[in-house]
Amino acid sequence: MSDSSAAEPWSQRSANPKFDRIMVTPEGVPLHVTVAAAGARAGALLLDIVIILGLIILVTLAGLGLLWAFGLALGENLQSASGPLQFLAVLWIISVFLFRNAYFLYFELGDRAATWGKRAMGIRVAARDGGRLTAEAVIARNIVRDVELFLPLVFLTSGEASGSMTNLTAWAGFVWVLMFLLFPLFNKDRLRGGDVIAGTWVIQNVNRNLGDIVAPSSAQAVADGAAPVAGYKFSEADLSVYGEYELQTLENVLRTGQQAALEKVAASICQKIGWEPGSGDERAFLEAYYTALRGRLENSMRFGKRRKDKHSAPE
Repeated sequence: MSDSSAAEPWSQRSANPKFDRIMVTPEGVPLHVTVAAAGARAGALLLDIVIILGLIILVTLAGLGLLWAFGLALGENLQSASGPLQFLAVLWIISVFLFRNAYFLYFELGDRAATWGKRAMGIRVAARDGGRLTAEAVIARNIVRDVELFLPLVFLTSGEASGSMTNLTAWAGFVWVLMFLLFPLFNKDRLRGGDVIAGTWVIQNVNRNLGDIVAPSSAQAVADGAAPVAGYKFSEADLSVYGEYELQTLENVLRTGQQAALEKVAASICQKIGWEPGSGDERAFLEAYYTALRGRLENSMRFGKRRKDKHSAPE
């Protein structure tokens, strides 16, 4: 968790058969991850499209209901209510645009970095350099999705509806969509075009079942502000240097259990909080620090205060 470590290349093969890649965080901590399968990504996209279409249908039905109610109130029929009809049409277009774009942006910028479809498939978006997923990366990968999928589909459907679609145009649009849909099958990291440009990939969620070691109900344990866990007692100042992102990183380090990573992170935390690093008890120290830090963050959230990472002030 040092501030000075540079990120190593992300595209390393893992020696652990359970994982596909080693993702090195900017703090220099190696995390073993599994690249999401193409089928999982396709299933997530299909679910998201179904959800978006369902939202659009709901908005459409709500708009028609409002228009009908407005017409009854004024004693008008739909043909004579041109003003309200145009207004609702504009709102419908804006709603469709937001569902198509803001849906992905909102969920992928959240703490889980996953839409409802991705959550259902157990996958999430991650930065390939191991750092936090930035807004710029999420925006970039979703703008490219428009070029890859939505704009060609809108073009094809509108052309078919207007009767201006030729066979050549239809085949060109079909090949365009198919090319981008199949793109993840032809690279080892299952990246689509948006991932290549944004520097992201989609990985499997790591199972968070860690037993009582790093997943306790720690709020009570730190109710007095500092908890003695496994012989360690941390002050408020010791726990105030990190936030939720560092907590998740520490959880991943404890989960993978690599001794080299445990030693490196323990030494980094000790340096950060002004402790003298020990030797041979790194895991016990990290488990204790994790429990205390998690409890402090949970208590703060009860009062509406969150700290996303070490660089941000509590909200």
